[in-house]
Amino acid sequence: MSEDKMDKEIKLSIQNVSKTFMRKDKIVQAVLNIDLTIEANEFIVLFGPSGCGKSTLLHMVAGLIKPTSGKILMDGKEISGPGPERSVVFQQSALFPWLTVSENIEFGLQYQKRSSNERKQIVEKYIELMGLKGFEKAYPNELSGGMKQRVALARSYAVNPEMLLMDEPFAALDAQLRMVMQEELLRTWINEKHTVIFVTHSVEESIYLGDRIVVMTRRPGTIKATIDIAGQGLLSDERRKKTMNEVMETDENFTPLRVKLWNLVREEITI
Repeated sequence: MSEDKMDKEIKLSIQNVSKTFMRKDKIVQAVLNIDLTIEANEFIVLFGPSGCGKSTLLHMVAGLIKPTSGKILMDGKEISGPGPERSVVFQQSALFPWLTVSENIEFGLQYQKRSSNERKQIVEKYIELMGLKGFEKAYPNELSGGMKQRVALARSYAVNPEMLLMDEPFAALDAQLRMVMQEELLRTWINEKHTVIFVTHSVEESIYLGDRIVVMTRRPGTIKATIDIAGQGLLSDERRKKTMNEVMETDENFTPLRVKLWNLVREEITI
C-alpha cells in the first residue's frame, strides 16, 4: 500500500457483513460477506441489478436495520442505530407536507441546539445553494418532483452530516431533470465535501458521479468488482465541472468503461 493511501482517513469500515430476512417462513439471504473500506470525503457508488442488496447495505450503514452478522464501523465506532452524523436521502423526497420549504430544511437544525439566527443563516445558505430562492414559503404539494428532491438534499446538507447516504434519489425523475440533479449534486459535493454512498442501477450515473464504483452480484449480494474511476482516466476536478453530456461526448474513456460495467452487471441479471 502506498504512503499516500495509508495517510488517508478511513471513514467507514464494513467488515464481513451479511443480512438475512424472513419472508413467508423462508430465509432470504440479501447480502453476503461484504467487506468494504470507504475513505473520508470519498464518493462511493453501489451499482448492480435490481434486488441485489444495494439498498439493504445502505440501510445497514444508516443504522435503519442491523446486520445478521459482521459489523460496520464509522470513525472506528460500531454503528448500532441511526445518528445525526449520517443523513439519508430516499428515492421519494419524504418531506413533511405541513411544513414549508424553509421549515423542512430547518427541521433537523432544531435538534442541534442552534440559535434562531444561526438556523436562519444556514437555511438561507442552502436555499441559495440548491436554487430554491423564491420558494421559501411554498409547501411540498406546490413543488415539482425535482424541487422536492432539492429540498430533501438541502435538508440533509443543512445538518452538516459527516456522511450522506443516497438511495436512488433521482430514479423517479425524468431523464432531463435527472441529469440536472446529478450535476447539482456534484457541484454541492465539491463545495461541501461530505462522504457519500450513492445507490443506483444506472451505468452512466455510476461513472459520472463516483470516485469508486462497487459492483454487486445478484442476490445474495456480494462485491463482484470495485472500479477506481481515477484509474480509468476519468476523474478530475475539471471533468466534474462538466455536464453528463459533455463528459460522454468528449471523454474517450467513458464509452469503454460503460461497456465494461454493463458486461459486469449483465451477467448478474436473471430472466
